[in-house]
Formats: sequence, C-alpha cells, structure tokens
Amino acid sequence: MADEDVLEQLSYSEKKVLKALHTLKTSTPENIQKEGGLDQVVEVMNAASWLQAKGLVEIREVIRKNYSLKRKDVAAKKLPERVVLEVVMQDFGGRVSLADLKASGKLKIEDIQIALGWIKRKGWGDLTKEGPDTIVIMTDKGRAALSEKGDDELTIERLATSELSEEDAPEGVLEALKQRKDFLNEKHIVIRTIALTEKGSELAARPFEMREEVAQITPELIQSGKWREVNLRKYDVKAFAPTAIGGRKHPMTLLIDRVREAFLTMGFTEIRGQYVESAFWNMDVLFTAQDHPAREMQDTFYLKNPDKIDLTKDRELVDIVKQVHENGWKTGSLGWRYDWKIEEAERALLRTHSTVNTARYIAENPELPFKVFSIGRIFRSEAMDSTHLPEFTQIEGIVCEEGANFNMLCGLLKEFYRRMGIPEMRIRPAYFPYTEPSLEVEILWKGQWMELGGAGIFRPEVTEPLGVKEPVLAWGLGLERLGMLLWGLDDIRDIYVSDIDWLKKAPQV
Repeated sequence: MADEDVLEQLSYSEKKVLKALHTLKTSTPENIQKEGGLDQVVEVMNAASWLQAKGLVEIREVIRKNYSLKRKDVAAKKLPERVVLEVVMQDFGGRVSLADLKASGKLKIEDIQIALGWIKRKGWGDLTKEGPDTIVIMTDKGRAALSEKGDDELTIERLATSELSEEDAPEGVLEALKQRKDFLNEKHIVIRTIALTEKGSELAARPFEMREEVAQITPELIQSGKWREVNLRKYDVKAFAPTAIGGRKHPMTLLIDRVREAFLTMGFTEIRGQYVESAFWNMDVLFTAQDHPAREMQDTFYLKNPDKIDLTKDRELVDIVKQVHENGWKTGSLGWRYDWKIEEAERALLRTHSTVNTARYIAENPELPFKVFSIGRIFRSEAMDSTHLPEFTQIEGIVCEEGANFNMLCGLLKEFYRRMGIPEMRIRPAYFPYTEPSLEVEILWKGQWMELGGAGIFRPEVTEPLGVKEPVLAWGLGLERLGMLLWGLDDIRDIYVSDIDWLKKAPQV
C-alpha cells in the first residue's frame, strides 16, 4: 500500500501519536499523551495498537515485580532462625539438644521447626543424632552471623519503609522471602514503551494535515447537511480485525476430563471423598506417626469449627490402628513405639492428600480385586511459588489383585503418562511413611526434572488393619504440574489468574 493511502487511513489520534513519536522517538504512553495533546492514556494505547497492526510502531512490555511486607510489624521482630541462633550461642555455647531448646521457651515449637530449616539452609548450623537426642550445633558461619545481619534481614528493614523491585534487592533474597508463609505481597507492574518502526519513522517525518476526521456518518450529520463539510476517513478493508472466540471450558476442566478418560479406559472406577477429614483417616490409618513433621501447623490446615471429629463409629478400627502405631499389632512390624493419643487422631483438618479416599474405600470394600482412582482438591500449608500452591488437584489411584507388584505399578504409571502425551518421564526411589517400596515420578520441564507425585506399595501396617492381605499399589500425582508441561507455562499460578487472553489461546487438550 502506498504511503499516501496509509496516511489517509490514519485516524486523528493515530496521527497525533505518530507526530509525538517523531519528536520523542521512543517513549511511554504517558509522555506521548502530553506531547501529542491527547486527553487520556487509553487513547494513546488504542491508537498505538492500530499503528502497530499497520507496522508503524512497536509496543514493548516489561513486567516488573514489586514487593512489600504483608504486615509491617514483622520488620520489628527477629527472624526465628536469628532467635534460635542467639539462644544456642548465648545460652548454650553453640551446642544444644532439641529438647533443651524447646524447653528454653524462647520460641514456639512450630517456630523452632521453621527456624532449624532456615539455619541449615543458610549454613548456620547442623543437626545430628546422639542416641535418642537431636543435637543442634552452630557452624563457624553461624557464629559469624551472630554479629551481623544477613541480606534478607537488611532487605526486610528496607521493605518496612517502601516497596522494592527485584532489581533493588540482592539476587535471590526476595525469592527466599517469598517462601516464608504470609510474608510478602507481590505486585506485577507492566511498563510499556512505544517506538517507531523504520516505516513509521519515514511516515512521521512527512508533512501531513492534522485535522479531525469523521469515521461514521450519523443521522445528525445527514439531517443537518454537515456531511458535505466534513473530512471522511478512508477505511482499509484488509486491516487487522480481532479474532472472534466463543466460550469454552477452562483448560483445567478439559485436563481433568482427559485424565478421567485415561483411567476409565484402563478399567478403573472413579471414587470421590470429602474435603474435611479427621487426622485419624488422613494420617493415622496411613501409618503416619503422630509426631511426624507433616502433621505440624506449618504443613496442615487444622480447623477451628469443627475442631475435632468423633471416631466412635470407627472404634474397632481405632483400637487396631492404635496397636499398629504402638507395637505393630499383627503386621510383623514394631510400630512407631510411642503412646498413641486419640485426641490427636480426632483433630479436624482439610485433607492433605486424596489417599484418604482410597483408604476409606479399602476399609469399605476389602474384597479383591479392585482398581479405583479419584481426582480432587487437596490442601497444604505451603508458601506459593512457581511450582507450589496451598490448594491443588491430586490424581489418586490404587490397584489390588493377586500378584500385584512393583513392576506393575511402574508400568501403570508409564502407561498413564503415555496416554497424557508426556514425551519423557523417569522414576526414582523415594520415602513415604505408608508405602514400601516407594518412588517419585518426575518429568522433564524446561530442561530440569520436576517431581509430579509419589507412589508405592502400601505397607502391611496400612492394609492389614483395613482387611486386605494382598499388595495394594498406590499413587498420588499432581495435576497442575502436569498442566504446566502440557501448556508450556513457567509459573503454576498462571493457571488460576483468569488471564482472558491466555484462556482464549490455551490449547484444548
């Protein structure tokens, strides 16, 4: 198309933006608004979008992440690992048993667990076993840290007075602070710049009339006869027009349907469960000790109302599970060798895995064979990051039949992921309290291996109290991470941000 024709088809606002950029070259929409004399920034962006479609300008977007403290008072408090460091160094000379540390009363027990994790991560100290005791020993790096604040602590002080971007803090510090629960607010700021292309520069340098034009003949123009006096803007019938996209299902809904179809065609039956469970069914039945870290507040959402669930109707199973934990019952195990408490088992919580569904199914249907699966939401008290959510969807399944074995489990998992179109996966050894042997499934994502879930053969301590002697193959797999791979996402949170543009373009898996 000739330059004259392109100029004739430019709107009044487009000409203003073009002339403003002739002076500014590259600038923000706000500066273009001032230079071009436009009323609002939205006029600049609308005009720039059309100019970009015509190849005259280029719109560049950079997303900057800004961070602030969720609560200003956290800046006035010491980090839990700092408190533990000071207590161990000043009160115990750099070495203390975990029992004595808890007895000091300087921190809550759950805060001590968090602190020890960060102490090991920062290299301030080590944990070692001496007989039945766990010993905390500070390293030289920890001793040096006693007299100077770390980058994370200095960054928290700065956050108390103003927002910070990723560029304003030492590398990795803000990412580490994001992993602390309820610590940082993250705000995404889109910075836009508009620049002339080579063709746009040539047109902007040419003289052209800046005169308001009429794009549509109105009844008023016709009735008054003013249509003879106005300048009508020409239209390009080949100009860009947005694609019309109708309604569609959410990609997660489609993925769930695809997973369901895969298991149903493999001969499985779908089961469902409830979100609110007792710790007994969620933990104890699955041979998870009552002092296991997963049962701490920082890993599990416990409820206030109801705060407990009565287990009277499960009394017979409760008595057996109590013996399994304390001495192994009739399973041949020694159990966990502690005094099991029903008060802990009655605590109400949001289920941390959907394995609780399959445990209930086995208890109610102990006759062989059975093959069942479930797809449901689970809840864990985790800090959100690019691969973690506090609420996500788990794919759960079990198989029990005579002769079931570990090779069959690996084959089932490989067949499932083959049906889901996963090009490469691997299986590696793992540990879970309720399966032996255990494994983790990993897929290749962005050049790195990402864990998708765990699997294994239920221990006799799980199945025999439920009335099953044969091996039970079990797995629990993450659905959102599978979606990340299929949709090419870098951040798991993008699945739920309701980005209309992404929802329109997402592949219909």
